[in-house]
Amino acid sequence: MSRIAVVAVGGNALTRQDQQGTAEEIETNAAQMATAVSALLDAGWRVVVVHGNGPQVGNLSIQQESGVDMVPPQPLYSLSAMSQGQLGSILVRAINDQRGPGTAVAVVSHMVVDLQDAAFNQPSKPIGPFFPADVAAQLGASRGWEMAEDAGRGYRRVVPSPCPGEFLEASAVAALLDAGKVVLAAGGGGVAVSRDATGHFRGVDVVIDKDSAAARLAISLGAQALLLVTGVDAVSIDFGKPTERVIHDVPVDDARQYLAEGQFPPGSMGPKVKAAIDFVAEADGTSVITSAGLLVDALDVSSTVGTRIVPTRVMSPA
Repeated sequence: MSRIAVVAVGGNALTRQDQQGTAEEIETNAAQMATAVSALLDAGWRVVVVHGNGPQVGNLSIQQESGVDMVPPQPLYSLSAMSQGQLGSILVRAINDQRGPGTAVAVVSHMVVDLQDAAFNQPSKPIGPFFPADVAAQLGASRGWEMAEDAGRGYRRVVPSPCPGEFLEASAVAALLDAGKVVLAAGGGGVAVSRDATGHFRGVDVVIDKDSAAARLAISLGAQALLLVTGVDAVSIDFGKPTERVIHDVPVDDARQYLAEGQFPPGSMGPKVKAAIDFVAEADGTSVITSAGLLVDALDVSSTVGTRIVPTRVMSPA
């Protein structure tokens, strides 16, 4: 069987910062991503796509809090499921347009989280609309939300961002890959659930980092590559300093050291580099961080594009 590549695409790639997030805008952006997926298929890879959903869930959250009382607001985990259906459908159609009907399949996916994760003690991920202080206080009291001031623009709800655990649909995704399908899975990091004392799964209002979820899925599938799509062609260290330089081939131990030194801020490249390190360390594969159009080239060890994080032994002298 051909090798498996898990591709993580940010929600901002589907709704760009200068866009409103209309259906037409998202579909145009999805067509560009489908071209990158098609190139991977032509290169002989089996492909799973994990998409982010930050802007889209943010828009859904605003709709939930629009003040219209005739429709009850839905919990965050339900909004995550909604965005999986929305973006999964758009990406499936974009890929099928290029590769033929039935090529791609979207799977509404669930990721187990541990309620004892330290992230639950300090919610930090802002979601949804901005509120004035008095409304924020009212929402905090009536709904039990944690509210925090954000960027001087008002108050927003903040939720935990725990580590992903078991991916419940892993066997289904593997079966679809074996059937020759491109699979859209773990959208937005997956719908977060926890297992209760009776063994049932319950939805949890958290945000799971999409790159971390992609790494967990790639490990569970035995993938050979984790491809993290970003807005730059490669990663740099000493960013913004006279000593700034692009890094291309990085042993995982070096990447871990760069991360510990603070080279990659948590609000920027940090989550991608951490996910790449986790995948390489556990799966012994290759992680690539680059822009969508360079995915295939960046996988080529002889190329000078993209950033590849690889097992340390690969970089060691023979």
